[in-house]
Amino acid sequence: MVDREKIKKAVRLFLEGIGEDPDREGLRETPERIARMWEEFESMRNFDMKIFEEFGSYNEMVLVKDIRFYSFCEHHLLPFFGKVHIAYIPDGVICGLSKLVRSVRSFALRPQVQERLTEEIADFLEKELKPQGVGVVIEAEHLCMSIRGAMSPGHITVTSALRGAFLKDMRTREEFLKLVKG
Repeated sequence: MVDREKIKKAVRLFLEGIGEDPDREGLRETPERIARMWEEFESMRNFDMKIFEEFGSYNEMVLVKDIRFYSFCEHHLLPFFGKVHIAYIPDGVICGLSKLVRSVRSFALRPQVQERLTEEIADFLEKELKPQGVGVVIEAEHLCMSIRGAMSPGHITVTSALRGAFLKDMRTREEFLKLVKG
């Protein structure tokens, strides 16, 4: 649950801490804006993963590529952003494709590290869909590396999480990675 008043106080203190006047024109509403932003994120993190039972026998790979996402590095509270590619092989149960996008958003809109984000998405889909396998690849640029520290923009970090057939069957893994690249 988001505590609007704590966020507003913290942002005001932060602005004062970096030598800014939180009462000046451009910053006067900033604490309120940031509190509302985190309330919006909170509402997007909670969604209903309705699962639809497939009565047919479809058991081939389902892939949704290039799911755009934004998150916040938990070490610096700076954004990282990029694309998520999700595939699964149904085992009698499928979900609406938008649920895959919503699952990404649900885990991304919080302070996070890319490695955990990748694992959380894969674990969630494996638990909810009980598929033959799940594959998740994330490609992201981290502003904490681009605008501070190394100060080297444009680098992409790639993480993956493979479950079931994607982990055990080399052909399935290769097909998935080829489709993601292709």
